[in-house]
Amino acid sequence: MYAKCRFLADANSLFELSASSDPVPCNIMIAGYVKSGKLGDSRKLFEVMPTKGCVSYTTMIMGFVQNDCWIDAIELYKQMRNVGVVPNEVTLATLFSAFSHLGGIWVCRTLHGLVIKMLFDGFVLISTNLLHMYCVCSSLVEARALFDEMPEMNMVSWSVMLNAYSKAGFIDLAKEVFQRIPYKDVVSWGIIIDGYVRVGNLSEAFMVYRLITSTGLGPNDAMMVDLISACGRTMAIVKGQQLRSTIVKMGFDCYDFIQATVTLFYAACGMLSEACLQLESNRMIDQARQLFNEMPERDVFSWSTIMSGYTQNEQPNLALELFHGMVASGIQLNEVTMVTVLSAIATLGTLKERRWAHEYVRGNSIPISDNLSAAIIDMYAKCGSINTALEVFYEVRDSASTVFPWNAIICGLAMHGHAKLSLQILSDLERRHIKLHAITFIGVLSACCHAGMKSVHNINPDIKQYGCMVDLLGRAGRLEEAEEMIRSMPVRADVVIWGTLLAACRTHGNVDVGERAAEILARLEPSHGASRVLLSSIYADAGKWEDAFLVRRAIQIHKMQRLPGYSGVT
Repeated sequence: MYAKCRFLADANSLFELSASSDPVPCNIMIAGYVKSGKLGDSRKLFEVMPTKGCVSYTTMIMGFVQNDCWIDAIELYKQMRNVGVVPNEVTLATLFSAFSHLGGIWVCRTLHGLVIKMLFDGFVLISTNLLHMYCVCSSLVEARALFDEMPEMNMVSWSVMLNAYSKAGFIDLAKEVFQRIPYKDVVSWGIIIDGYVRVGNLSEAFMVYRLITSTGLGPNDAMMVDLISACGRTMAIVKGQQLRSTIVKMGFDCYDFIQATVTLFYAACGMLSEACLQLESNRMIDQARQLFNEMPERDVFSWSTIMSGYTQNEQPNLALELFHGMVASGIQLNEVTMVTVLSAIATLGTLKERRWAHEYVRGNSIPISDNLSAAIIDMYAKCGSINTALEVFYEVRDSASTVFPWNAIICGLAMHGHAKLSLQILSDLERRHIKLHAITFIGVLSACCHAGMKSVHNINPDIKQYGCMVDLLGRAGRLEEAEEMIRSMPVRADVVIWGTLLAACRTHGNVDVGERAAEILARLEPSHGASRVLLSSIYADAGKWEDAFLVRRAIQIHKMQRLPGYSGVT
């Protein structure tokens, strides 16, 4: 009892009073040492034991395995067999764990033969551990054959086979196994959700998630991390925010790794103000990086997400630094990573990096999606190589199924003052029946503004055209560009244009631009209460409750007017 409770000093006192030739007290002490992590003491006692049986050897082998001493465990098993001690099912099950870290498929088959020879194949413990070993060796055909032959299965057996199919991407086979499980626990639900996430089928993953919530089991922390990480990768903002609410409701937000995942989700979706609130600090990206560094495992998506956070937080140099570290660590990059990298290069305008990044995409056979081709075009355009951008566009034009590459080249041409070519490409786009986007019109209007509408269409742009441009930029979240355009207008911006920008700041949670817009509105029309209400809402959304209160108080003190809304429906 003392040894089991890890009171080793008391246990040792009793042990010294017992007969030295009795193996039972020795086995108890060895087990106590193993549980307490004192492998050296257990080994010393084991070596001086006068009589060693199956329990002695098995306990010592378990100690080696628990301390990752795989070779020592295997050597001790060989010694056990050489002295004629017969192993039991626990011995072999423990031994499988050691061999799974060292052996290959041939070792697995040899152990399978030993199990049959010793008539242990009827034990569910043995069969499950052997099944796991086949799965670790990626021999799923033999694993399934063993699985189908098992006379008895427990929840672990089902989970091992299900997990192997899910991790290998065989989601249909995983679904078939999952549907056969008689009593599904939260682990099996989590595995099938992970399987759908791995193959990019987020809709099915959420359908299963809704099913588990209807069974009364409820999700666990691992499941929430899996789903919210997937939301970050696919920019599923609404679903991710719903999961965030569930995380708070169920108390999972007390875990650092959950906090890290939620923060990285917000960063990936460009919701920097929400990420700041999540960390309750203005140094969001620094703390996100710290949490990222503390993550026990980092896959390509966690790397990509923190890189995206740096890029969107106007720290592209750190994003590129992280990118080079990712390449050096041997992680295979994907489309999402490269889009982030290209965006960082475009922001920096570095000539050396742009060609290297493009060649990396080609050399590593990364599929060229519309998003990735648009990022390549945008990078070349912003780095001053508009001709190369055009070359890339003409390569992908006929295979593009969305408007993204077209938007990139139209905006790039506008940036370089090629209004006529930009309009020609727009005409070509309209003939292809591809659905246009707000960014498309921003590019065209920007081209006209850069080249001068008068020289293209003999029209002088007035405040209404500029107002449309600001509205489009605001809807697209490009608030700094909208502010810059307002300040560079040849005509003076009025209350409507600055109000449009302020409303867009509320939508996208941009406090800095919102403060500047509200300040100018206050100068243009001191009694404009609506702008102060919007500014107060921006502060409240950002968690700046004291600032929000002060603005509301100023509205009341100065008796600012806010015109009530009305309906034209009678």
